[in-house]
Amino acid sequence: MNSLKNTVCWELPVLISCRAFCRGRIVRVPKGPLIRVVGTEVVIPCSVSDYDGPSEQNFDWEFSRATDFLRIVSTWDSTFTSEEYQKRVGRGDIKLRRSSNDAVELVIRNIQPTDQGIYKCSTPSTDATVQGNYDAEVQVKVISDGLSVSGSKARSSISLKLSEGDSFKLRCSAITTSPEHTHLHVTWQIKSGSSWRDILSLTHEGKFQPGPGYEERYRNGDIRLDTGANDTYRLSVSQASSMDGGVYRCLVSEWVRGADSLWQKIQEKSVEIASVEIQRTALDVLISTSNLSVTERDSLDLTCNITTDRSGIFQAEVTWYFSESPDDTLSDAQVLLSMDHDSVVSDSTLISLSHVDRNSYRLLVRDVDVEDSGYYFCQAAVWVPLHNGTWHKVVERTSAPVSVVVTALEPDYEVFLNASKTPKFSDDPTELECRITNVQDPEADIRYSVSWYYRRHLFSDDVVAEELLATMDADWTLLLGDRSRERTQNGEIIFSKKALDTFSLRIQWTSENDRGDYFCVVSAWSRHRNNSWIKSKDVTSASVPIFWATQDYTLTVEAVKLKPFFVAGHTFEMTCKVSSKNIKTPRYSVLITAEKPLTDQSNPNGTTRIISLNQDSVVRLEDWTDQTRVDGVVLEKVQENEFRYRMYQTQISDAGLYRCVVTAWSPGGGGMWREAVNGLSNPIQIDFQTSGPVFNVSVHSDNLTIYQGELADLLCIITTDGMTLEPDDMSFDVSWFAVRSFALDREPVMLASVDRRGIVTQSRRNGSSDLSLERISPLEFRLRIHGCEDHDFGNHYCVVTPWVRSATGVWQREPDIKAKPIFLSVKMDGKSSIAVSVVGFLTPYIFCSNYSLSHIPLKTLII
Repeated sequence: MNSLKNTVCWELPVLISCRAFCRGRIVRVPKGPLIRVVGTEVVIPCSVSDYDGPSEQNFDWEFSRATDFLRIVSTWDSTFTSEEYQKRVGRGDIKLRRSSNDAVELVIRNIQPTDQGIYKCSTPSTDATVQGNYDAEVQVKVISDGLSVSGSKARSSISLKLSEGDSFKLRCSAITTSPEHTHLHVTWQIKSGSSWRDILSLTHEGKFQPGPGYEERYRNGDIRLDTGANDTYRLSVSQASSMDGGVYRCLVSEWVRGADSLWQKIQEKSVEIASVEIQRTALDVLISTSNLSVTERDSLDLTCNITTDRSGIFQAEVTWYFSESPDDTLSDAQVLLSMDHDSVVSDSTLISLSHVDRNSYRLLVRDVDVEDSGYYFCQAAVWVPLHNGTWHKVVERTSAPVSVVVTALEPDYEVFLNASKTPKFSDDPTELECRITNVQDPEADIRYSVSWYYRRHLFSDDVVAEELLATMDADWTLLLGDRSRERTQNGEIIFSKKALDTFSLRIQWTSENDRGDYFCVVSAWSRHRNNSWIKSKDVTSASVPIFWATQDYTLTVEAVKLKPFFVAGHTFEMTCKVSSKNIKTPRYSVLITAEKPLTDQSNPNGTTRIISLNQDSVVRLEDWTDQTRVDGVVLEKVQENEFRYRMYQTQISDAGLYRCVVTAWSPGGGGMWREAVNGLSNPIQIDFQTSGPVFNVSVHSDNLTIYQGELADLLCIITTDGMTLEPDDMSFDVSWFAVRSFALDREPVMLASVDRRGIVTQSRRNGSSDLSLERISPLEFRLRIHGCEDHDFGNHYCVVTPWVRSATGVWQREPDIKAKPIFLSVKMDGKSSIAVSVVGFLTPYIFCSNYSLSHIPLKTLII
């Protein structure tokens, strides 16, 4: 107990060990007496629990017939065995078998009556204190062998040869004369390979137990185990199959109820009863007729012959199948007719099945149709009667398929195609008629449909695949091809059936793309037994060419400047004269374009669409964006083939090459206009020769490094070279931009602008800083950033648009001028700098919202 006082249990597992230690050691053996049969092997287990010390425990076994114990065997002491047991232990007849660290089994082979007595299992102590029991005893009682197992006859085994579906019975005898109250457990087993399989058992508790795979046959009564006189056990097998072939034995075990009320098997014996061979029933199924051809409306006659080696009473079952492919399985095939083993035939109107003789079954199909073409095969099965009056199928085979081709009674007719209307020019109508002629049997139940095809006309020998325009199915439903679908839906192409023997194709307005060869295909459809329509024949007409001679369209456009010399502020005027050939009653649409110099930043792509006039004389401004001169351009039609373009109050920025883009249109179908050809005029140049001033722009700041919250001043300074102008004759549009990067690799952000009238516009801002833009002199504009924040850093520049008043008093816009950017840095204040230096001890770089600091090494940030 002193050791327990010094033990501290800090966690639950240790506490549990303490409690287990306090209960003491427990040694267990089975509750006796153990009844065993002489000559059998005895296994007595012994285990120990709730002990202290090493996990692997040692065991000693001793035996006593009266009072003194003899030492048998030990797990740890090789000298433990008494002299009386040394030979048996040496031979291995008595041994210890360890099952775990805390359990062993005492094994005694060929136990004898002298081995009857008390067996004691002991465990040497490994505990800190002596508590519990250290040994346990069990009594073993040895009884005589009274179990006898034998076959039904004197010889050890019989041989049986049976056919599939037969029944057989096997018997074995089992009796015991044991002085104890024992029960027998009888199991019938079969061996068809290397191992035995249980068929059916009568257990020692009086219950029937089928083996794996025999449950359903046991429930159906096909496998039974009956007891009879003289302690016999009879196995009955019905509907024998190939799996029932093999060696049969009777396995009997003897059981006794122990002191713990549990059943214990004390011995087991077996005897081979019979060797059973199951012979398969041979069955051949053959259709007497080979592949054949039958004419439509005739009868199809097929015979299925079956041959079997089966003797005795049996009946055949025959089923005829039909499939469209020889590779179809029975589940995919169609059942035509069947005759079961009671000679009952399934019902059908046009198909009959008859039993010609014992081995022949005839299938007759009357009034065959084309859809009856395919593969026919028959399946036969042999049925035998059972003891309970039912029938069992023992074998089933299927014949090879026979190919049957039903030749259709094709209708005889011809097809003629002619053009009732042919086009002479584009957009003229075209009409084709496809007529059925020389019908041999007009009274036949035949329905006709048509398919229209187009083939592009080639002058060479190249082959061009035909294109389907439209087709009709058996109920005259029109299905359109890709080539004609849209035009048919718009009413430009019409397909019709004028009479029972005439089909029509009409193109309302024929185009050049419609030129080519046309032909029709007339299909004949026959009505079948199920009132369905099956296509029986196609007849193709000769092709009809649709073609007219055409010449290529030509279009010429000439641009003329009406005033060869003019200055800025005057009106620019040019005319476009159009001439065309081979276009029927053309109309023209005109587009005026300008190609500006590459230095013009307002249109970096070069060409600008200014104004257009369509073929119906509707004028539209295209890309003209000068809001001050919305009415400054005019395009009008002077004559059918002449157009005039005017541009009022021309500006210096209007310099460039001007052209007329003309499209000729010809009348199309349905009042629509069709584009014929395009033309481009010669260029007319507007070039202003001026000796006015040259403007230059620069950006300046006295302080490009600003702390957060301070004011930043940026100046946009304009200078002039050359001719000197009065301040009242100059005005400027000024815009400020910023690029938030060092390398100018981002899109510029517009900050603020002031136009020449003094109207200031600011962009929306997200931060707390503010902007102001003012003119501080005729040639200087100042941008102020109040309360700078870190996101105000970056490259800043201004863009200036000069306006100059001419001698006539007209304001002229000069090209835009962009200043060279300067970089503005925004630094943190003193407190923020201290915070940066603290963070700098943790990371080699600073990453924050201030872009100008985010890529600067730490050592430059610590103050």
